[in-house]
Amino acid sequence: MISKEILVVYPQVNQTKMAVYRSNNIIFLKTIKHKEKKLASFDIPMDQVDFRTEAVMAELTENDINLQAIEAVVARGGLIKPLKVAGVYQVNDLMIEHLRTGYQGTHETNMGGIIADKISKQLPNAKAFLADPVVVDELDEIARVTGHPDVERKSIFHALNHKYIARKFAKSQAKCYYDMRLIVAHIGSGGISIGAHKGGRVVDVNQAFDGAGPFSLSRTGTLPIGRLVKACFSGNYTEAQLIKMITKEGGIFAHLGTSNIHEIFERIESGDEKAKFYMEAMAYNVAKQIGSMAAVLDFQVDALLLSGGIFNYSFFTHYLSNKIKTIAPISLFPEINDLDALAMNAFLALKGEIDINEYK
Repeated sequence: MISKEILVVYPQVNQTKMAVYRSNNIIFLKTIKHKEKKLASFDIPMDQVDFRTEAVMAELTENDINLQAIEAVVARGGLIKPLKVAGVYQVNDLMIEHLRTGYQGTHETNMGGIIADKISKQLPNAKAFLADPVVVDELDEIARVTGHPDVERKSIFHALNHKYIARKFAKSQAKCYYDMRLIVAHIGSGGISIGAHKGGRVVDVNQAFDGAGPFSLSRTGTLPIGRLVKACFSGNYTEAQLIKMITKEGGIFAHLGTSNIHEIFERIESGDEKAKFYMEAMAYNVAKQIGSMAAVLDFQVDALLLSGGIFNYSFFTHYLSNKIKTIAPISLFPEINDLDALAMNAFLALKGEIDINEYK
């Protein structure tokens, strides 16, 4: 009998991660590193879809992966329309159109669903899925309100990471995620998202993609509005330059000239007071955002879940923990595997334990 297997695809800026799972076991893992010269030959990331699809298929063939056994191709992504229900969505024509056009913005993960679809059509038994994309939107209506009716808060955050560790933590406590009140803080290599989880929903969260929240290793987070408006009309920046400043060249990078986490903590260990100060400032801002989410939950919080590789560094972890420890017990998840999270969602869907949602 042929065993069920799942292929996971995660496109990133200069590489494509892929893995094959059998049950909960990973049987093949590969990071395909794409040459910068080759990627530069494409005008926009979306033009790379066929190139990356062929690269993944070549790896499957060269490593003798049983293509008949793959029943799902699940991808990370993307910036499609807001999804009121978290979980697994089967890729369809409308989703592909929204991924291509960038319904809520452009990002390398927009390629994910399209690559998954193209691969699934080359396999005899596979369907293509997205799982907990960044546009999961479970906000309470009051959380959307800002000081002007023309500007509403959006939910764009690390939904996959949040949901994965929240469910994992609840299971470790022999509790149901839907019965818990949690604050999840995920610090990625890009943005930082901090969400209030109540009743199985993320009822409030900062827009981590290009908007509010703490500054991160490479993003500015919330900036003083008046100063930002003046910069927009100063004539010193184009729109593209400002977006790049906010999303790729802000935060710690702007202050220290690097966003390399290993280099930064090496500098701190060698006595660099400037690096120490700005990393403390980042943790300080994370603590403030966690405090605001505690207020959302009426300060009735079962646990604080901190995820991201930065929590392998005791300096940052201790500074942040000392500021928030009186709110609720803290659990650390320093090693978050996005591939595992995607595979888990696909397996639950194939087994019928969670719904496969239609994108419409």
